[in-house]
Amino acid sequence: MFLVLFICLMGQSGIKAQKVGSSPEYIKALTQEWEGERFNDGRPKVSDALLERLKKIRIEEAWGYLRGKGYNNQYEGGWKIIHPEGVMTGRIVTAQYMPLRPDLDQYIKLQGAKEKRDTIGGSNSWPIEILVKGDVYVADGYGRIIDGTLIGSNLGNAIYANSQNGVVFDGGVRDLGGLLEIEGFNGWYRDEDPSYLQEQMLTSINAPIRIGRATVLPGDVVLANRHGTIFIPSHHVAELVISSEVVALRDEFGFQRLREKTYTAGQIDTKWTSDIKSDFIGWLKDYPDSKLPMTRKELDAHLKKKDY
Repeated sequence: MFLVLFICLMGQSGIKAQKVGSSPEYIKALTQEWEGERFNDGRPKVSDALLERLKKIRIEEAWGYLRGKGYNNQYEGGWKIIHPEGVMTGRIVTAQYMPLRPDLDQYIKLQGAKEKRDTIGGSNSWPIEILVKGDVYVADGYGRIIDGTLIGSNLGNAIYANSQNGVVFDGGVRDLGGLLEIEGFNGWYRDEDPSYLQEQMLTSINAPIRIGRATVLPGDVVLANRHGTIFIPSHHVAELVISSEVVALRDEFGFQRLREKTYTAGQIDTKWTSDIKSDFIGWLKDYPDSKLPMTRKELDAHLKKKDY
């Protein structure tokens, strides 16, 4: 009996405190299929060039690509948008919020202090402190609006100063008038309310979260526009972008040939014959390099891989 008790005590002495922010090792394990550069916190560093190209991709094309790869739960809609005409892409920093429970909240605050986080203000500033340029702050606020306003204009300014980007919040915001005045800032959120954040606590940073019907990991890339938000695993971004760009070129070719009455709608809207494919390849060869969304080398490599 004494031996069993001794083993249990020894095991407990080795237990490490659960951190508020995920370790780089944990984030790397979550995103192990990513093979490129990473940030110091472990998140995949998808290139700025890809993020810019992603802005031109339609939600439906990104959704279709991910569904084809078995990722069926990466889209969420039904948002209010600060600037509805805007398009936002970026590398995701996640945060999870839950209804306040005093004992857990006390632990989180103490653990946050050990992690050298700012304990003067509220813990809802902690995710903002680690944002870097190109990041998008994505928060699971479990849809709470009244007393669930995750930011106002002060924190909105801090977010934009660090990330030069915006937010996706499954929750509320306050001081929308002030947020509208932050040039370059945008946000997807559930609704606005004048109340302050209360009876709600931050529980984790850069851990997996749920945004509506989507599962989101730190280091995912978000594409957000007036048609919704889609959360893309980092290791699929490059292929998704060029595949969607080629789909857009196929559409352009098909529309042109339909206007010219070269083919019928039925021929273009079903699986292409070898003759139509050959016509498309010839059309691409005459397409100006300056108008291509990708380099000619990238296009040729993609078409070869897809066996056109």
